[in-house]
Amino acid sequence: MYRVLFGFLECVCWFLFRVLFRLRITGLENIPATGAIIAPNHQSFWDIPLIGFTLGSRRTHFMAKSELFKNPVFGWIIRTLLAFPVKRGAPDRTAIRHAIEILKQGDLVTIFPEGTRSKTGELGAPEGGLSLIAAKADVPVVPVGIIGTRCIFSRKCFLPQVEINFGTPLHYRSIDPITGEKPVDVSVRVMQNIHDLLHKESFAR
Repeated sequence: MYRVLFGFLECVCWFLFRVLFRLRITGLENIPATGAIIAPNHQSFWDIPLIGFTLGSRRTHFMAKSELFKNPVFGWIIRTLLAFPVKRGAPDRTAIRHAIEILKQGDLVTIFPEGTRSKTGELGAPEGGLSLIAAKADVPVVPVGIIGTRCIFSRKCFLPQVEINFGTPLHYRSIDPITGEKPVDVSVRVMQNIHDLLHKESFAR
């Protein structure tokens, strides 16, 4: 069922992103061959199909807020597309364990570090789950900068150009091997890198 549904949505996304939104992709070569966390900024529901379409044959599982699964039809669709629920507001051990298992199997997991969509378009503060999962699964985190999805079909810019840039993978370290000091939290480093990706000259408008 996954292949049928994904194949249909892939055709729809190809038309939307490639034709209407003139999608520009950079940095795909930065995605590791084995398990990794994909960590994009989050401005719109469109970020989810964009990530899935961009990765193509590299399947990714999505950590999504549990509220999205309350509708039985929509819940079935996103589960079929490899999304799994996470309860917000407190550590969700079930979701964390599930994400770690997926990563240890060598698959990709997409986690939005901010935990929710930005209402202003500005980057928010990261939540703590990303660092915990990266440490427990011992996998790199790929920061991702997305531009344009917040304006899709809006009055401000009905058909914006959409851009996505995959940054250099970041690795969690409990102790810096050179200085012996505890490094900056990986989620903070991820947000710093996303900020830099969003303000790259190639992304400038």
